Amino acid sequence: MSESYEDIFNDALSFIGESKVPDDSEISYGPLRLIVAPKEGKANTLLADHLFSPSLFLAELIERRLIPVQGRRVVELGAGCALPSLLMSTLAQPPSLVVVTDYPDDVIMKNLTENVNRNRPHVSYGCITSCQGYEWGTEADSLLSLTGGEMMGYDVVILSDLLHFHSSHNVLIASLKSLLQKTAESRVYIAAGRYTSPSVCDNFMKIANSEGLCIEEQVPGGQEEPWLGTMEVENFDKQALSLRKAACRFWIGRWAT
Repeated sequence: MSESYEDIFNDALSFIGESKVPDDSEISYGPLRLIVAPKEGKANTLLADHLFSPSLFLAELIERRLIPVQGRRVVELGAGCALPSLLMSTLAQPPSLVVVTDYPDDVIMKNLTENVNRNRPHVSYGCITSCQGYEWGTEADSLLSLTGGEMMGYDVVILSDLLHFHSSHNVLIASLKSLLQKTAESRVYIAAGRYTSPSVCDNFMKIANSEGLCIEEQVPGGQEEPWLGTMEVENFDKQALSLRKAACRFWIGRWAT
């Protein structure tokens, strides 16, 4: 039986052993100022009204240049407040295109659009940012048309803390297949909280691998790494960030050869 959104949120907090993120609804990470969606309607049931650890985990990797994005076309699905993808747009060597998407609900999309617009002054030269409503499993022509060129598709797809939506695995993978460009260099980066059941994560990987993708978990060797980012993250000290980093799992996927 799939968990309710209350179960997922409570599990997330109990796993990391601390209380809720300070509820001023604003997240400051480096130059970015982001707002989580209001706690109403779909924003609540789809967990768009919180910032969970996987977004911080991915942001640290992006800050450390461990996710190659220079000149690439990036799309984030189920973006919430879009921390990972918008942080990419601020890098000195940014992607050429960053598209942030979430469920096409008025409350969710109004907040996401405001996040994108508020942070446009921090977007690096040569990077275009766009915000689009998109429901997983539906046709992706409007998203693909943004990529231009003869071979439409995205070089990088970001999935941050989406695996807990167990019943949506098939439609999420269908969208991933539609959006990820069919090249050897294309990559999907997936982060999940350890509060997501291992069997649920395994189900996603099993379906993805059966659909022509090769997704491999990145397991840190030896002692757990502390937080290694250098940008200021408001309301979090290094210890809290290290705890949230340790609460995540991470996979990199590509097209199988």
